[in-house]
Formats: sequence, structure tokens, C-alpha cells
Amino acid sequence: MTKLRIRDAAIFLGVSDDTVRRWVDAGQIPHEIDDHRRKVIDGRSLAEFAQSLASPMPDPSVVSRSARNRFVGLVTKVTSDLVMSQVELQCGPFRVVSLMSTEAVRELGLEPGSVAVAVVKATNVIVETPHPT
Repeated sequence: MTKLRIRDAAIFLGVSDDTVRRWVDAGQIPHEIDDHRRKVIDGRSLAEFAQSLASPMPDPSVVSRSARNRFVGLVTKVTSDLVMSQVELQCGPFRVVSLMSTEAVRELGLEPGSVAVAVVKATNVIVETPHPT
């Protein structure tokens, strides 16, 4: 099982090391002591804790879809030519980039600052894992 140091857990959660230490000390995140007498967090426990903290923006759409990967965000950049456009969204800590027709950009009224939902329905998603150090 993956064991993460406090600083690595902080990076995954997008908070400071001190915040993670406070959560550990308060018993909100279970921890263990490793062979070097450092506090470490079980990867599964951290994943569950991260899910409990997740509070994505509510989806403004009023339709039902089969796609489960929906990211609500703000349009940060639109780069268009005559036919195609690249639209960038900031969805929480994630940057999502979409290529679409310039006609679709106009019809949707996409411009920096507008709210949009990126919907991903992918049958080919690549998952990688880091090599143990």
C-alpha cells in the first residue's frame, strides 16, 4: 500500500504542510509512523479524505447525461481561426482544453469569464503510476 509523507499529501490536497499536520493531529486523517519515525498517511485513507473535501461547483445544466466526468469551470482563453477554436477552462485546480468549431464557440457564447461545463465521455483513458523511489 502507498504511504505518503505529509508534504506529499499536502501537494495532493492543494494545502500547506501545516494544514495536513493539523488534520493529522486532530485525528481527521489517520497516520502511521514509518521506519524513519516520520508520520505517513496511507494512500487509501488520503483518497477517502480528499473525496470528503471535494466540493465541485454545482452543474448548471438541467439535462441528464451518461457521461460522469463533468467539470464546471470558467473559460480562461479562447483562440479561434476561421474554422476551429481552442477553448481553455479552469475547473477548480484543473485546466481543461477543448477543440471545437468556431461556429460552436459563437453559438455557445464562450468567452473569457463565462461559465461552462466540460463533459468528458472517453472510452480511452490512460492511467499511469509513478515508479517507486
